[in-house]
Amino acid sequence: MRILPTWLREFVKVAADDRQLAEDLTSAGIAVESVQEENGATIYEMDLTTNRVDAMNHYGVAREASAIYDVDLKPVEPKLPKPKVRRIAPPNISGPIGMTSLTEQMEAAAATLDTDAFPIVIEDAQGCARYTARIVRNVKIGPSPQPVASRLELLGSRPINNAADATNYALNELGHPTHAFDLDLLEGGTIIVRRAREGEVLKTLDGVDRKLSTGDLVIADEKKPVALAGVMGGFDSMITERTKNVLIESAWFDPATVRSMAKRHLMHTDASHRFERGADWGITPLACDRVAELILASAGDELHGGQIDTVARRAERASIALHRSEVNRILGIDFDEDEIQRILGRLGFGVTRNAEGDFRVQVPTWRLDVEREVDLLEELARIHGYNQFPNTLPAFTGAVVTLPDEPKNAKVRETMLALGYDEAISITFISEQEAKAFGGGEPLAIANPLSEEAGYLRTSLIPGLLDMVGYNLNRGNANVRLFEAGEVFEKLGDGSIEDERRHLGFVATGDAIAKSVHSLAQPHTFFHMKGDVEELLAAFEYQKLHFDDQTPPYFHPGRSARALMDGGTVACFGQLHPDVAAARKFRQEIYIAELMLDRLYRHSLCEPRYQRISKFPTVERDFSFIFDEALTFERIRSAVEELRLAELQQFVPAEIFRGEKVGPGKYSVLLHTEFQSNERTLRDDEVAQWSAQIVAKLESLGGVLRAQ
Repeated sequence: MRILPTWLREFVKVAADDRQLAEDLTSAGIAVESVQEENGATIYEMDLTTNRVDAMNHYGVAREASAIYDVDLKPVEPKLPKPKVRRIAPPNISGPIGMTSLTEQMEAAAATLDTDAFPIVIEDAQGCARYTARIVRNVKIGPSPQPVASRLELLGSRPINNAADATNYALNELGHPTHAFDLDLLEGGTIIVRRAREGEVLKTLDGVDRKLSTGDLVIADEKKPVALAGVMGGFDSMITERTKNVLIESAWFDPATVRSMAKRHLMHTDASHRFERGADWGITPLACDRVAELILASAGDELHGGQIDTVARRAERASIALHRSEVNRILGIDFDEDEIQRILGRLGFGVTRNAEGDFRVQVPTWRLDVEREVDLLEELARIHGYNQFPNTLPAFTGAVVTLPDEPKNAKVRETMLALGYDEAISITFISEQEAKAFGGGEPLAIANPLSEEAGYLRTSLIPGLLDMVGYNLNRGNANVRLFEAGEVFEKLGDGSIEDERRHLGFVATGDAIAKSVHSLAQPHTFFHMKGDVEELLAAFEYQKLHFDDQTPPYFHPGRSARALMDGGTVACFGQLHPDVAAARKFRQEIYIAELMLDRLYRHSLCEPRYQRISKFPTVERDFSFIFDEALTFERIRSAVEELRLAELQQFVPAEIFRGEKVGPGKYSVLLHTEFQSNERTLRDDEVAQWSAQIVAKLESLGGVLRAQ
């Protein structure tokens, strides 16, 4: 939104120059994003939050400047000539006086007004709380005066004609949308605010025929809709060069009603932008008179009749109690009572001081964002100036409480960073397809999802990490290592109970070791991922850790593994299944891992322990065996562990060979063992006995001892 400082200074006399004014407004929360010079004029580009619709105009920003600099705000007082024909404004002839039908309202209007009056009937008091109108006759439609046209051009609006420009000018000045109808094109001599009827069609100002639904609020004459309330006027009643008489509309429409219409018809206008956020109920008469003043100054000949102001319901704002004790407690300084009254008074609040020194504050109709006492405290703080508060540390009498799993979380994060992974954060929502494909249980649907692609709570961290990998690969970053720790969700039992668990996911692709002058690049493989998983698990206490190939279907069946710690699954890792990778259009191998931290954290972190190095020598023995391809090393190691040889310090595979000499469906493995005692030197006969036990155990698995 654009604001002209020269226009602001017509309402408030500020000694500061334009750039200082911009800085002071920004410090008070009315953000000036940039200050530009265009055609010799200074222009502010504003960045206002959606709740401050009252400041989306020059008078609203001037009000803020009035409070910041403690100077008077010039009131807007349109100077209108005496109406040529006296009109008696109709009473509130809608809901509040008990009328139940349109016919009764029309009869009441005819009985109370003379024959030249123009009645306004509000059928839908919920959708339209107030409707104000004026009539200007004998107008001459043409170009706007140069001052008006120039300002509109600086604000980015294209001048149309003096009547339409008057409504746009008033919108930028006061912030309230208005509309001008060609009075002679309104049939039946009345305005009716009602819901559209099924099958009605309205051609809007943009030339589009819009099929209306019964949920649409329209402005209608006696026979047809002439405007989509709060969104856009109708084509068939717009101002043209043939227009002679004008009806000026200024109304208040329900924000939810306007928003639903704008979304239904895919329309977003300056009017709907403001009505959706909550317009000022009390400004409709002033805005109507201001437009009438502008039209009379450039196009009109006579103001016809008095102001027609129909109120269907009042938008009353309850007063708020403001306690001095709360001001001092929350803001941390002793605010002077006169300062409180000055700031709130400059902003348009009604302030009454009671005997106890507290205040009762009446909120103005244009400040819909102020609802509670804390909102008033924010007003005091921002106008007083956040930079004016002394720098003090908050009082603290307690102690920092460390959560039970915090040391484990810190250790996991420290390890991942040391392994070269970058921490990432992904959205908690995923699609139904991914929730079912990557999760083990029934996923949880979101009641009000952002989109179909984010309709379920995630059952795994892998989909989010894969999305981020794809984002990097599509932008030329082929070497990616990311990790994320977070919660995953699923239903339990009959679905009435929700389960939330903490997982760790990480993903790697590209080079595990970068190319250098000393070595060639090494691409990431299954074994690199397995090493990273083992490094993580090594930080925790356990009795037994082993791996098998029971992994979910989104893993490559021959390049993935499951880690079991003391019998419980704690991790699954390996290469992403080629079909899943192809569906995501990955052109290089992707390796993923997911750790169940809730299970892993049942184990304590390892603590450093001193163990004396044995002073007695180590005895090494190697065994070469041929096994069936189906027999895993995990099964071999488990069998040897069953022997419970206390002196057996190491049992690892040294070499693996497959080929014609071994035979189909077989492999040869060289097993290396080390024996050592902490108490004495081992004898050859003892080592030979233990070696024989190992050979016998391996032969019981179907292994064949090869000649040494």
